[in-house]
Amino acid sequence: MARSSSRSVDWGFPRWRGYGATGSEATTVRLCDRHGCEEPGNCPAPKSPNSPERWYFCQEHAGEYNRGWNYFEGLTAEEAAEREAAERSTADGYTESRHHSWAGPGDGSRSRDEMRALELFELDPDADFTAIRLAWRKLAKENHPDLRPGDTEAAKRFQAIQAAYEVLRLAEEAREWKPAD
Repeated sequence: MARSSSRSVDWGFPRWRGYGATGSEATTVRLCDRHGCEEPGNCPAPKSPNSPERWYFCQEHAGEYNRGWNYFEGLTAEEAAEREAAERSTADGYTESRHHSWAGPGDGSRSRDEMRALELFELDPDADFTAIRLAWRKLAKENHPDLRPGDTEAAKRFQAIQAAYEVLRLAEEAREWKPAD
């Protein structure tokens, strides 16, 4: 005949149960507000501009919602321009540079010095080293001191071109070098 135990599960140290709730209660999960979606809705999105009411979407549907969001919906052209100007005036410290813009070319793997060098060569941030070498040769030939004797501006440009090429060449060598496993 088996005896039933009268001991509780939270005796001794460490406690075998959590403090407070017993853990047997159901947790409330808000589902995505998109019709038919069974994922948890943990991404709030406004129902209309300047409204405190929110939709709650899963991550996939929140992305879909954001792609179609019109921030200036319901405003006249003058009101939209006024709102944009007011927001830009307060965010002037966060303006985007050409090579750091979200949808621009490049993958963020180049340094600031490399980006300046590419601007000097008038190349895209994702240009390969062959294009860099061709642009360097062209500009070096145009501004070489032997071809333009006495032209101090050409000599300064030539030095800047050489320095920019050196930065890009060293960066390319560093990318090609891989440590041994």
